[in-house]
Amino acid sequence: MAFLQEIVALGLLVLCMTAAVSSHSRHSRYTPPNVVRLTDAFSHVSIGQEYSTFFGGSNTKLLNNGSSANLALDKSSGSGLVSRNKYYYGFFSAAIKLPSGLSPGVVVAFYLSNADNYPHNHDEIDIELLGHDMRNDWALQTNVYANGSTGTGREEKFYLWFDPTEQHHHYSIIWNSHHIVFLVDNVPVREFAHSSSYPSVYPSKPMSLYATIWDGSQWATHGGKYPVNYKYAPFVVSFAEMEMTGCIFNQTAIVTSCSKANPSSLDPVDGPEFARLSKEQSAAMDWARRKLMFYSYCNDRSRFKGMPPECK
Repeated sequence: MAFLQEIVALGLLVLCMTAAVSSHSRHSRYTPPNVVRLTDAFSHVSIGQEYSTFFGGSNTKLLNNGSSANLALDKSSGSGLVSRNKYYYGFFSAAIKLPSGLSPGVVVAFYLSNADNYPHNHDEIDIELLGHDMRNDWALQTNVYANGSTGTGREEKFYLWFDPTEQHHHYSIIWNSHHIVFLVDNVPVREFAHSSSYPSVYPSKPMSLYATIWDGSQWATHGGKYPVNYKYAPFVVSFAEMEMTGCIFNQTAIVTSCSKANPSSLDPVDGPEFARLSKEQSAAMDWARRKLMFYSYCNDRSRFKGMPPECK
């Protein structure tokens, strides 16, 4: 009987390990299309010079003379950085290596927000990486808020085609008067157009850039079914190769002006290369959305009786 129990237990262990490996690598068979590497076009900024502590200072560690940073989440606190400047349009990117091991409920975020200046009608552009459990990989969630529309989330969720815990991968945002584009390793995964037909849903006020890790137990993994298990803490995320190129907002100027940060031959604010996606980029985005997107608010009839206007 004991021998039989051992055999059953061993079988269950192999089954669990197989399921975990299968889940963890289920998207590795996808090879992304070749696209222009926008992250190679802009210089990296010093985190030590361009960012300050947002919260959880004791869990924040600058490395390599301030060119990279480790942010940790433990029982005491999460941690985060905020840019010293506010931006009005631009290209923003970070190379991120996510915590390894089980991480349900953990949220790593790289985003733009002006909630500090506009608490009741703030704008936000989010890249959020949601921790995984035994059966599910890390997931990418993108979101856009404008004028305080936090009750109307515009989430879209994607699986990744790589293991985001093995090495750094680039997560980027283009934000200008034409559109918002979310990119992963330079592959566009989502485009949110700026249209005169629905201007109120488009972020239009200067924002700061944030890099954070925090406890999202209430919603992050399966709607809050799996909270953070601090037995596996600390959860440490690495940020490197940070890029911020665009208009630096001058709060003291009488008229809003644009002081370009890190001048480049490419202009993410007014440059024609950033006004619309190229054919190559559009094809790559179509690939990502067909292969890897598993949720879009545009198709969620339980939340929206009619299709939101920007989805039509």
